[in-house]
Amino acid sequence: MPELPEVETVRRGLNQLTLNQKITGGDVLLHRTIAYPPSPEEFLTAIQDSAIATWHRRGKYLLAELRCSTRDKGDKEDKEEISPLSTPSPLSTPPPISPSPSFLGVHLRMTGQLLWLHSDEPLHKHTRVRLFFQGDRELRFVDQRTFGQMWWVPPGKAPESIITGLAKLAIDPFSPEFSVDYLANKLKNRRRPIKTALLDQSVVAGLGNIYADEALFSSGILPETLCTDLQREQIERLRLTIIQVLETSITHGGTTFSNFLNVKGINGNYGGVAWVYNRTGEPCRVCGTAILRTRLAGRSSHYCSHCQR
Repeated sequence: MPELPEVETVRRGLNQLTLNQKITGGDVLLHRTIAYPPSPEEFLTAIQDSAIATWHRRGKYLLAELRCSTRDKGDKEDKEEISPLSTPSPLSTPPPISPSPSFLGVHLRMTGQLLWLHSDEPLHKHTRVRLFFQGDRELRFVDQRTFGQMWWVPPGKAPESIITGLAKLAIDPFSPEFSVDYLANKLKNRRRPIKTALLDQSVVAGLGNIYADEALFSSGILPETLCTDLQREQIERLRLTIIQVLETSITHGGTTFSNFLNVKGINGNYGGVAWVYNRTGEPCRVCGTAILRTRLAGRSSHYCSHCQR
């Protein structure tokens, strides 16, 4: 499943390629991909003739802020409003989203891909939604496992009122509010393994199996360690390594172990430098001990028995 670095990589690519682009139409090839409104025809009608002002990320969700493209193109104020220069810094917390615009929401789930292509590119057999843009370009949502979803959020509606999963998200790791005190308070009463807690999106937004393993290795904490047994200094290290691991992966364009691609169809490269994830039996990059694999709450966990205590 794409995690925060993969979704952030997609967001960056979309902000480079799609801003100010007018949506001229679309085609929904798998109706259940559209979570709201319930009618694919209504979804396509709602977004047609809109232009993308900017893409935001909340956890693993993508939100395209839409502006009506029927405004006067010579209006200087409108041009500034949707300028790429107004895009938030990739590693900073996006500003609060105003409920006044409409939004296009996307969750990639396990196998979703957003690909920016020429309209004459052959259709992949797992293409679920096509959004047509001016200039013979289109944004295709390709999803092999069909768990991915798209939403349209009407003007005047808060995204959380339509995309209900947003309301359950914790603070983003790149938010200034993601402090040691915040993380300590989230973990202090949880008698569950720290690895399991880190996968809970109400604890840390955007973190998943890959980067939970990587952060725990970098902080020297065994995945089975109970949250209630963690010391303050361990939580301090964990907070720092979560941020560092995510930043490193974003620099490498995310991780491709199965089917993640960025908007240009390019694989992520973090897998080649991963400390422990998916390296069962291989020597630890620090001490040479064979990397071990166990299962916690039905999920695989990779760790070094020497470097993690």
